[in-house]
Amino acid sequence: MARAVTHVGVMAAGAYVPASSISSAEIAARTGIPEAVIREKFGIHQKPVPGPEDHTNAMGLWAAQDAVARAGIDPGEIDLVLCTTEEWKEYPLWTAGIKLAHDLGATRAWAIDVQQRCGTTMAAIELARAMILSSPGIETVLIAGGYRNSDFVDLENPRARFLINLSAGGGALILRKNHHRNRVLGTGVITDGSFSLDVIVPSGGTVDPRFDGPIGAGRRALDVPDPEGMRARLDSKSMANFLAVVDQALARSELPGRGPLTRADVGFVNILHMKRSAHRYVLGELGLREDQSFYLEDYGHIGQQDQPLVCIEAERRGLLRDGDVMVMVAAGIGYAWSASVIAWGPNTNETAS
Repeated sequence: MARAVTHVGVMAAGAYVPASSISSAEIAARTGIPEAVIREKFGIHQKPVPGPEDHTNAMGLWAAQDAVARAGIDPGEIDLVLCTTEEWKEYPLWTAGIKLAHDLGATRAWAIDVQQRCGTTMAAIELARAMILSSPGIETVLIAGGYRNSDFVDLENPRARFLINLSAGGGALILRKNHHRNRVLGTGVITDGSFSLDVIVPSGGTVDPRFDGPIGAGRRALDVPDPEGMRARLDSKSMANFLAVVDQALARSELPGRGPLTRADVGFVNILHMKRSAHRYVLGELGLREDQSFYLEDYGHIGQQDQPLVCIEAERRGLLRDGDVMVMVAAGIGYAWSASVIAWGPNTNETAS
């Protein structure tokens, strides 16, 4: 006899992108790097910069409102908010998710903040899936937050040049129990704490609590204390872990009537913004064409909000299609690599024997 299979599906994605931007020419002028290198190697044509009202959690709220509108639901249907707003936000020592849920009108939801830097969205997807499948009363989960760590990028610091793609914006996903589309299949996460002090803002924490410098300069900017040492250790692991976490997530993913998925099943990769050569390398290793991804050359890297934005932009352009097995994958400083697999489009089989 067939029995219903409990699963989790993505109802909608949402995004918010500030109206203001900085061009590749302006970045080149401030960094001293030729514009052609900024555009071709770094893969940045332009990137959004926050305006005076584009506060971090506010951008997450606007993305959440966009997702709610696309899902066609009332915010009161949301049972849990997993807030991915970055630590650089309106106020310190502040649970941003509670404010986001309140302003959204998610009156019956409780909220927590979730952090894993740029890998947060996939970790939050796994938390949401686990909560929906195991916790009574939780059927609809909002993952939403904002990001503007670009404020901490000193464009004149050569040690931190790999961070010049950081930008600003908000992203959101709504997940629901037994939703008929976009089934979440599996997630993988790898962390390596040996890199935890390689990218830091030296001042402003308990080690050095001084706040006497301007944001984005000196000890109040993101810095890499030992760039050569970090590069030597990370180069041997980063791309390998990108692929390993994809394989891990695929091995934990099955569609009805099929065994665990492999790279050959992937139809679209939803990947954070990274330098163009690294993006192409991942595509090549997965056996994918460039039109089986969306490159964020006009957005830069909006941290953990890249994945919701890619869902929207890739679907709008016809790059992400019903029937695709989509892999979301990212890495965050610390270091963490995470991936989630989603069967995009209508569920092909709602029951299993």
